[in-house]
Amino acid sequence: MPGWEIIDKKESNAIQKLFKKEGGVLFAHGFDKFRKKYHVRDFEKLAAKKFKMNYAQAVSSGTAALKIALLSLGVKRGDEVITQAFNFIATIEAILDIGAKPIIVEVDKTLNMSVTALKKAITKKTKAIIPVHMLGVPAKMNEIKLIADRKKIKIIEDNCEAMGGKLGNKYLCSIGEIGVVSFDFSKSITCGEGGMIYTNNKKLFKFMREYHDHGHENNKQLPRGMDTRSIYGFNYRITEMQAVIGKVQLSKLDKIINMQKKRYNQLNKKLKNHIELREIPKNSKITYDTFIFFIKNKLLRNQIIEILNKKNFGTKNLPDAIKWHCSAYWDHALNSKQIKRSISTKNILSTAIAVPISLKRTVDDYKNLGNLILEMLT
Repeated sequence: MPGWEIIDKKESNAIQKLFKKEGGVLFAHGFDKFRKKYHVRDFEKLAAKKFKMNYAQAVSSGTAALKIALLSLGVKRGDEVITQAFNFIATIEAILDIGAKPIIVEVDKTLNMSVTALKKAITKKTKAIIPVHMLGVPAKMNEIKLIADRKKIKIIEDNCEAMGGKLGNKYLCSIGEIGVVSFDFSKSITCGEGGMIYTNNKKLFKFMREYHDHGHENNKQLPRGMDTRSIYGFNYRITEMQAVIGKVQLSKLDKIINMQKKRYNQLNKKLKNHIELREIPKNSKITYDTFIFFIKNKLLRNQIIEILNKKNFGTKNLPDAIKWHCSAYWDHALNSKQIKRSISTKNILSTAIAVPISLKRTVDDYKNLGNLILEMLT
């Protein structure tokens, strides 16, 4: 649960320093005489180093990151892009916005992309695959990458909801050709809005760098007003102020995950032998963002949800925001064929409960909650 919960004097002091000691320039480019630092560029370097990537490009949102990633891979109008039915609609919007066609596949009990469904969905028109690491848990990337490599299809990892997670010794967002994260206010770390695109491919990075900034090549031999360009782009930049906060938040990420783990483990310890839990892929390091379990008995499920609401824990996406996170509900954006591809996922999600792991709540709060739920189960 999100970085906004531990925003403190460190973020505030960093913002004050920007204004009082570093020139107060909020634009990521130019104004060299008035500034002492380039915070967006620093943020990118720190983010790339943190996740062991060659390149990181800061952009205005996770949605913008997805769109730019698709464009950098040459996805064009009419191409098919495969993604999963449990998701956030932003992934679909990014695909639609460039004129490509979203192809939905069902999820398995990891609540991420079903490898079996993926195999069946690939056609000659498939240009990219976007697995989504939902709510802190990795997709089965080893199997997905094996399929993609055999078919010579590129992977964009949507890691907006599992920042800091790993599969084996690799960070999520570093396994495919491109990885994206979000810094909106509900994410693991936040700067209000924003996103980052990761890649090890220099050519892809060059496109991202230029496209997000109106096509600017940032030719060091020329002033910005006389800059060279070879492509047109759009404005998906972030501000120096966002980057200042982002750098502080990034330094807190490991702490956030460890704090979440302590709370998550209280629920896991109490309930793991009494209820069906979300499947976790082997060799995963999850981020402990959300504790998810399945209750097929509707009456019991409703009673547990009532307790969660009464105790002010609430539910995260399941069921409180399911209509924004399951493609079965997106008939405003998808055709009937893709809606039908989402029904199995809808049925799985309708038995799930997602307990948000909040740093505003104590470890004992989660211990007591585990006891309450356990009493209802036994």
